[in-house]
Amino acid sequence: MSSGLSVDAVDGPGGEEKPPEDPEAPQQLAGRSPTRIALGRLARDKVAVVGTVVLLILVVLAIMAPLICDWWNIYPDQKDPNAPTPSQMLDGNQLPSFGPPQYPFTWDHPLGIEPQSGRDNLALLLYGLRTSLTVALLATVFSTVVGVTLGLLAGYAKGAVDAVLSFVIDFFLSFPFILGALALAPIITSRFGGDQDTLRRAELLSLVGILVLFGWMGLARLIRGQVLSLREREFVQAAQVIGVPTWQILFKELLPNLVAPIVVAISLSIPAYVAAEAGLSFLGIGLTESPSLGKTVNSAVNYFERYPLYLWTPVVTIMIMVIALNLVGDSIRDAFDPKTRR
Repeated sequence: MSSGLSVDAVDGPGGEEKPPEDPEAPQQLAGRSPTRIALGRLARDKVAVVGTVVLLILVVLAIMAPLICDWWNIYPDQKDPNAPTPSQMLDGNQLPSFGPPQYPFTWDHPLGIEPQSGRDNLALLLYGLRTSLTVALLATVFSTVVGVTLGLLAGYAKGAVDAVLSFVIDFFLSFPFILGALALAPIITSRFGGDQDTLRRAELLSLVGILVLFGWMGLARLIRGQVLSLREREFVQAAQVIGVPTWQILFKELLPNLVAPIVVAISLSIPAYVAAEAGLSFLGIGLTESPSLGKTVNSAVNYFERYPLYLWTPVVTIMIMVIALNLVGDSIRDAFDPKTRR
């Protein structure tokens, strides 16, 4: 008696039915968003991975600077009651009385002691790294918000609004950055010079303000150019026809299509702000009361021949940080570029 099943319909001794295979049936492909594709490229990029690891190490050191200094029993200033006085740390020539440059290496102060003040160089390095990253991140966030907002408005608007915003962008681009910093620094020092803590906060906020004031224009021009192209697309015109509010078109229709250039601009602006903060502090018009890598370089220039470690420590740190940020930024730019060959 026949069971009614063909031999081909039975798979194995369990008698499970095997569905027929259609060789002409289309294969199901798993779709991936552009962001996932870019992240996959970054994960396969060895340069990006190494740069990211270096940046994470620097960020962790900056965040944990107070804990590291307390554990190591080192101090970035002489305000702590447990900190040794300069007379206990320095000799008659105001150089370290132990450790480099005149004595052997010691783990108590592995990077040596600052001349004249007796502060620990490792503590100054950690707190200077903390200050530089804080200034760079704050300046990047605020300049990105200002640049993206004005770029969206300038690119989407027409007529007088676009002309005025474009003039403002070109005006700030033509204004000398160093002259602006030189003009504002003496005013802030004379206004808040009485109180050291108030002056420290005022210098930090004013430096961030100066960097934002002269750092948003490039991103604004980039966003404006992108919006000029996107505003003629069908999805924008359809939103205008059905009466979608302007703010919703700007921030819900246009802004999601600008994620890639914004991410690339952010990744490349952070190292620029790090270098700018160090340069201004080195010139004496940035941070004078807070620990800063540029301030340390400025103080160490006079001791280069007698105490080279004092100068090379902050210089090498700035170099490593800026190179790592630039390499990661270049990798992000290549990852988000749809035309890249990598």
